[in-house]
Amino acid sequence: MFDAVAFAGGGNRCYWQGGFWEAASPLLNLKPSMVVGVSAGAWSACYSLLGLGRTVNAMVAEGCSQGRRNFEWKAWRSEGSPWPVAFMYRSLIETIIDDDALAYLQQGPDVLIGLARKPRRLPLSIAVPLGIATYQIEKKWHSPVHPRGGRALGFSPEFVRVQDLETPAEVSAALMASASVPPFMPVGLVGGMAALDGGLVDNVPTEPLLPVEAQGGKTLVILSRLYRAFPNVKGRTYIQPSAPVPIGQFDITNPSGIRKAYEMGLRDGEAFAKRAASHI
Repeated sequence: MFDAVAFAGGGNRCYWQGGFWEAASPLLNLKPSMVVGVSAGAWSACYSLLGLGRTVNAMVAEGCSQGRRNFEWKAWRSEGSPWPVAFMYRSLIETIIDDDALAYLQQGPDVLIGLARKPRRLPLSIAVPLGIATYQIEKKWHSPVHPRGGRALGFSPEFVRVQDLETPAEVSAALMASASVPPFMPVGLVGGMAALDGGLVDNVPTEPLLPVEAQGGKTLVILSRLYRAFPNVKGRTYIQPSAPVPIGQFDITNPSGIRKAYEMGLRDGEAFAKRAASHI
């Protein structure tokens, strides 16, 4: 039904996407030739294609039930950061993406992980806070689906193809870099260069969809939060949660919110599939 699918970023809100895919995919027999994701949306894309959405959600909810706080000074010594979310996220990815998982992903549709490269003339110490501030201001003032501020500053997009990666460690590095939002998540390193959250360019990665749409293909963009309006692009369908997803982006203290995000995705995915099927 859809030739390509994009998963937007959004931190923990992206667990809504996992539920959505689990419910909608079998009902609509979704078999895209390409899947692209950015930040936590790239992670949602990977575990969803592996058929492990429910397993991952349960693991995350369990991890968030251990009594850890969102900020812990003591974690700096043992985990390299006072924000435990980075260590927990990496551990989760490394647990799920092993040799068998990578082989499975490489046999499926093209999977693209969106990154951002910093402006050439700006050091990381300036580029990162400037990029994050620009994104937040643009989001609050205009709430566009596709922001422009990052590109105006000189951030550039790059997409890593999972089929071109040789080891689970390389997949982990790409996924971590795609979610790199200092200070919560460390600066990534891909191809020997600093790599940042792809959302600093566009949190809704549709650029790889353009050739598909130009050839008359149909695409699906799975968001993670609510927008007032969507761009009108021929062949493209945007889908968003039916209500605000009840979990903070980097919150590791709310297992109930993690579960509710997934359950909401299941309901929304089933409802979307029924609406879409009725128009076939």
